[in-house]
Amino acid sequence: MKPLVNAFLAIIITALALMYLGAWMNSNEGYSGGNTLTIYNWGDYVDPELLEQFEAETGMTVIYQTFDSNEAMLTKVEQGGTTFDVVIPSDYAIAKMREEKLLLPLDHSKLPNLAHLNPRFLNLSFDPGNQYSVPYFWGTVGIIYNPELTKGMDFSSWNSLWDSRLKNNIFLVDGAREVMGMALNSLNYSVNDQNEAHLQDALSKLNRLSPNVKAIVGDEIKMLLAGEEAAVGIVWSGDASEIMDENDKLDYIVPEEGSNIWFDNMVIPRTAANVEGAHRFIDFMLRPEVAAQNAEYVGYSTPNEGAMKLLPPEIAEDTRFYPPAEITGRLEVYDNLGKRMLAHYNELFLMFKMNKK
Repeated sequence: MKPLVNAFLAIIITALALMYLGAWMNSNEGYSGGNTLTIYNWGDYVDPELLEQFEAETGMTVIYQTFDSNEAMLTKVEQGGTTFDVVIPSDYAIAKMREEKLLLPLDHSKLPNLAHLNPRFLNLSFDPGNQYSVPYFWGTVGIIYNPELTKGMDFSSWNSLWDSRLKNNIFLVDGAREVMGMALNSLNYSVNDQNEAHLQDALSKLNRLSPNVKAIVGDEIKMLLAGEEAAVGIVWSGDASEIMDENDKLDYIVPEEGSNIWFDNMVIPRTAANVEGAHRFIDFMLRPEVAAQNAEYVGYSTPNEGAMKLLPPEIAEDTRFYPPAEITGRLEVYDNLGKRMLAHYNELFLMFKMNKK
């Protein structure tokens, strides 16, 4: 019997060891619970000092992972192989996550710092009543340009980009919604237009822009524009702010035909393992002093009214990045177009990029 007992004990010990190893691996892959909080966010989109402060205040360990597109984030959350407690998607992705029941409703009673948010950034179409999401940052899509290199050109209209003087002198951000939206706006169409004739008009107009486009690039657009590798770029406002910090010759404008106003919000996925910790983190990020510090570090616009009072005047009063309501009122949030139409936008954008080559 003794060999049998020993074998049985060996099996139990091995099983326990494997369970421990699996738990350890899961924690390192993003699984969380108890005193661990796993956050899934865009790259370089939070002040690391604030994560350390949250850990010190709560005793929790933060695991911070990043994504580079809403589509990549959605794929990972939908697959469910990794458990995230807080995710920071954009507006149209939040609408999609709501539809697919990937989110937990927020307990507003655990978020007293919601009171500090500007009401004009609440109760928006992608999440009525902010049942599932809380604003984190917001911004616009517009034109950054170097006045010294563009010799007095006026960029108050998207159509200025088609000027032959800009041949091989424009960088475009590598985003289908942004580039297609810019072309649609230049034709006085909506950034969410689904009319096929209008979409084909936009593609034709983009193809006519090709001679002026030096490259279609990702995050390196910031370095390239700051280094004056081109005179003009289509960028998000936060990137423009960062570029202008590196090179104060540049300026930023949202054209008069309209553009995209975007929101990145904090949500709790349905599969979250630390829901209590997620609420604590969201409320922590809503503190005015925390939101102000984060806005200064990241460079994007905060929706937090309390934080606005703490920001330096040169930031809070800069209407290029904090435009008044009469300007934001004519900008559009990206709608969730659905899989088929979003794929069509991506296909048209790919056709433009192939034509550019």
